[in-house]
Amino acid sequence: MATSTGGKRQQPVITVLGSLNMDLVSYVPHHPLPGETMTSSRFAVSPGGKGANQAVACAKLSRSHTSADADADPNDESASAHIRMLGAVGDDSYGSQMLANLRRHGVDASGVTASPSLKTGLAIIIVDEPTGENRIVLSPEANHSLFPSQFSSPSSLGDPLPELLIMQLEIPLPTVLAALRAAREARVPVLLNPAPAQTLPPEAYDGLAHLVVNETEAAELSQVPLPKDEDYEPWLPVVGDTFLKRGARTVIVTLGSRGVYYVTADGKKGLVPAEKAKVVDTTAAGDTFVGQYALEIVSGNFDIEDAVKKANHAAAKTVERLGAQDSIPWRDEL
Repeated sequence: MATSTGGKRQQPVITVLGSLNMDLVSYVPHHPLPGETMTSSRFAVSPGGKGANQAVACAKLSRSHTSADADADPNDESASAHIRMLGAVGDDSYGSQMLANLRRHGVDASGVTASPSLKTGLAIIIVDEPTGENRIVLSPEANHSLFPSQFSSPSSLGDPLPELLIMQLEIPLPTVLAALRAAREARVPVLLNPAPAQTLPPEAYDGLAHLVVNETEAAELSQVPLPKDEDYEPWLPVVGDTFLKRGARTVIVTLGSRGVYYVTADGKKGLVPAEKAKVVDTTAAGDTFVGQYALEIVSGNFDIEDAVKKANHAAAKTVERLGAQDSIPWRDEL
């Protein structure tokens, strides 16, 4: 991990292991019904994938816009953290665009492989313009070429070891579990954002430093159904305690317009209200939340309530813009 030299603290390192997808986005007046064909009002192609989005979020939120021109230096001393991406793309035009975009925002992309035998992952996204809500269909492609054997040892997390490892579930679950074991062996804290949600074995929660889920993921993973009357006040503590009992140390449940709930193993808990925002597109809101929250974790002065408030604020800025990585704010835009 980063150490101090000459009395000066080196940049903390955040490693993101996850997906890289090219987003193909259609904006429509309403989500299509079964069998319905619609004409979109506009269409966009942009870099995405939860892994890449969260890496870019960490990078953009760690530095001011003026400090990140083309191929920004990931070691820029004005940035509050060094962001390292681990993943896979195809050796194709989409893959080249993905890598260029990571570098443009100051992400260290040296850990992303590009195979000529694979295609870059794709995400088909349909955005309901009146509400900004989206529906997403993933085609993993190269993302599923990441195997557990590649991440079975602490050295696979990079040199130096990171202060924080961030993962999602758009890459194979066995690979995520292997990296979790490697991080545990190296005593590297992990932030897991289990999206899209799928059943996790008990070992995934054991000593997990940070679990970040939305309400749908929380209900599915905890097996505590969402309240039918939308009364979340009694539901949230039950869900939070469920994850704490499984071994998680900090649980974050994002609730959209209802705010963000947090609870920790040492007894801290609270519900932070949502910030008012003119919602245009929610595509990267959760990834922006993770990025800002992660930066607070490695800041050296982590306070759970303050971290959630800052992450909530950053996410509110994101939903007011179109797109995924392009919608994420820079540090000086907060």
